[in-house]
Amino acid sequence: MRIITYSITALSIYLAIVTYLGWNVYVWFESWAEWIYPVLFGVIWFILAFSFFVGRLGHRWLAFSVIGAYWFAFLEYGLLFFPIANIVSLFVEWDQEALILGNAVAIIFALIFIVGTFLAYSPVVRKLEITVEGPTSDPLHIVVGSDFHLGVLSGRRHLKRFVTRSNKLKPDAVLLAGDLVDDDPVWYARYGMKEEMEKLEAELGVYGVLGNHEYYGKKIPLLVKLMESSGVNILRDETISVGNRFYLTGREDRTNGKRHALELLKPENELPWIILDHTPSDLKTPVDLQADLHISGHTHKGQMWPNRFITKKVFELDYGHRLIEKTHFLVSSGFGFWGPAIRIGSRSELWSIKMKFEQTN
Repeated sequence: MRIITYSITALSIYLAIVTYLGWNVYVWFESWAEWIYPVLFGVIWFILAFSFFVGRLGHRWLAFSVIGAYWFAFLEYGLLFFPIANIVSLFVEWDQEALILGNAVAIIFALIFIVGTFLAYSPVVRKLEITVEGPTSDPLHIVVGSDFHLGVLSGRRHLKRFVTRSNKLKPDAVLLAGDLVDDDPVWYARYGMKEEMEKLEAELGVYGVLGNHEYYGKKIPLLVKLMESSGVNILRDETISVGNRFYLTGREDRTNGKRHALELLKPENELPWIILDHTPSDLKTPVDLQADLHISGHTHKGQMWPNRFITKKVFELDYGHRLIEKTHFLVSSGFGFWGPAIRIGSRSELWSIKMKFEQTN
């Protein structure tokens, strides 16, 4: 009964928000398009508002999934800018006030979508050099990517950008920190992404872990099979020796409530120890266990401003590099994106990490 009450309350709030946004857009349209029919506009508006949920009904509703993704971007920035426009309208008396304010907001939206698309589809390489205790040897060069969300909007062309940049760096190993696909791996297989991933080059191999979206898709066996056939070794609560150069622990995402405790995965000898864990939910345990490098993604650095105010509150480290005692932490904003192909205040990225070693005392 309580669930029903919460659902009705949430739906009522959502409908109120959709109606408020729709009224603003209709008033703007009406200021320059007298031919617009309110009933037709209302029908189209509510189809847009529920397009994401329609898209979840199956693959045949793919177009609605894409529309729904961009609807969320509109929803977020509509709730930010429409109230400002409404408040301004209370203090000004302009001829064609609705047209002027509506055009101003429309221009802002256009700039957000143009700049956001550029930042989403033009990834950069972030470089990091760290020093850890370990056997004296040549530096270890690792490329890190996370949160690809491979599917419809983050597709083969975007994956190719990662492969090209990674191969150009000539890393010893490539580590993929979860959310490799956007829920359903079917698009990965159908749109030729498998063939693109196979082109990744690394002397010591390519390794990955699962993220929360792999669990949402509920096709983990298929995903693991596709990735392994693409040359990506998926680690699921296991620790392996990589080329006798370092130990790599790949954790199940915390979405899996039955994942092993990190203490059970700690290696015994003195090689450097790197941990892949999609969600940076626990920084204390890796420090207590004296891990050398802990790599995560998940946060997207908020993806669209001002969402980072939330991720900074939720996570102790929501982005970038931090050294805590002897453990280095890295949280990437991700190479792909969730929902719309838009980034504001963040940018698609991969990391080039060079680990130097100093003799253990």
